Amino acid sequence: MIIAVDGPVAAGKGTLARRLAAALNFAYLDTGSIYRAVAAKMLAAGDDPENHDAAIAAAVALTPADLERGDLRREAVGQAASRVAANQAVREALLAFQHRFAAEPPAGPEGPRDGAVLDGRDIGTVVCPDADMKFFLTASMEARAQRRHKELLERGEKSIYARVLQDLRERDARDSGRATAPLKAAADALRLDTSEMDADQAFAAAMAEIEKRLKLPGPAT
Repeated sequence: MIIAVDGPVAAGKGTLARRLAAALNFAYLDTGSIYRAVAAKMLAAGDDPENHDAAIAAAVALTPADLERGDLRREAVGQAASRVAANQAVREALLAFQHRFAAEPPAGPEGPRDGAVLDGRDIGTVVCPDADMKFFLTASMEARAQRRHKELLERGEKSIYARVLQDLRERDARDSGRATAPLKAAADALRLDTSEMDADQAFAAAMAEIEKRLKLPGPAT
């Protein structure tokens, strides 16, 4: 069973996807971390994220260990990852990894998993168009900027709200306007606006839909 969770940055998709995976005993993949890992490797090597050949080389050489890098959540890495993700050849190099994860979810500490939850920007449209359940999370630009600003401050990074807001606008335009796998909701995705929701409310809403559509017993929360 495959669940796709898509949406723009700071809409809450990562938090929701992780909680769904834990509740359902599914494997979880933050597909954005794949592109972040490529970007982080490039920045560490002094390469321009828009260097076509360097980006492909970093993507082809990517290993699971690269997804554990400690610098993946840095703001500079996130900005570079958005540029790397617009490279069609990079996306093709990483698509097979995602397909394998979805088709054969890795086992957890307690044994085999019952399915996979993948979150990103094109899971329901490109990576797993046949996913059993698809969510597309949205939130107002202001709510997302406030969340991102708070997250950066809590990490000890410098952050100015106005700059975060502008960065989100630019990233949305880049992700939605790119020719390769643009950010958009799948036609059959369930939209969740999390502007006025906390993490618990978003989780409850998503689980209710999963239980209804897939006729699953409600797991303990």
